[in-house]
Amino acid sequence: MKKQISMKQASAPREGLADALATTAFVTMAVINKIGAENDLSLSLIRVLGILWDRRPRMAELADYLGLEKQTMSGLIARAEKRGLVARAPNKEDGRATDVFLTSDGAKLVKRLHVQGQRALAPLIEQLSASDQQLLQELLQRMLETRKG
Repeated sequence: MKKQISMKQASAPREGLADALATTAFVTMAVINKIGAENDLSLSLIRVLGILWDRRPRMAELADYLGLEKQTMSGLIARAEKRGLVARAPNKEDGRATDVFLTSDGAKLVKRLHVQGQRALAPLIEQLSASDQQLLQELLQRMLETRKG
């Protein structure tokens, strides 16, 4: 005879996973916030620098990606420009649009932030075996890929 599983029992693993993801996000954000404070960077600017690491988006795309108003995005980029971390240039395909990109100083800072983040998260990551680390990375990447769709 098959045992009936209630809806509450069926949703329990998902709830546990959602709770674990939220807790992981809180711990990770605490690390990022601490690194930001040590480098006099806001969380928004850290996110901008991370996005610019491997791409050169238009201002509007960057604002949309971060969920910021264009005016807020412009102010954030202006402050980063004053610090010599980013620059703007007309988009090559559409001269009306403006691209944002890292300067060499910005790229050096992102590399330093990356190293600091790796060091700070190492104690958590190293609790997992190498195969579990690989599996977790693959699963998280798969979850994030479905978000893009």
